Amino acid sequence: MCHRLDDVMKLCCELSANQQIQTTVKGSGKGAAAAGGLAFAGGLVGGPLGIAVGGAVGGLLGCWLTSGQFKPLPQIIMELSPHQQQQLYGSLLAVLGDIQWTDLAQLTALVMGNAVLKQQLTATLLGYISKELQAQVHYVD
Repeated sequence: MCHRLDDVMKLCCELSANQQIQTTVKGSGKGAAAAGGLAFAGGLVGGPLGIAVGGAVGGLLGCWLTSGQFKPLPQIIMELSPHQQQQLYGSLLAVLGDIQWTDLAQLTALVMGNAVLKQQLTATLLGYISKELQAQVHYVD
């Protein structure tokens, strides 16, 4: 069963990499608050020019506060604990149903060739990431 779990986790990585999905780990509000707060303070002190300077400084501070919090979903999946991987595997196995596969290549071909199954698996994966990890999911353009 261990190889089946590994196959499904690698499939999740493939699905999310194909769609270029990234997640925002909790705490990105700090960056927005820093940028907005310093822009506001700058506006109070220096008027319109103060807003520009405060916003720029706040943006840099926000960038520093949130560095490392935006991660590609495949990286998040590979960093899951064994317990979390088992939970995700159970959810995805319910979607896969009675599909049988012998290796990762066959599983990937089966899923990528079935648009409905691919969409259901992606939705289940994103639901797990949003609910259990409390991460925000967005697509890279």
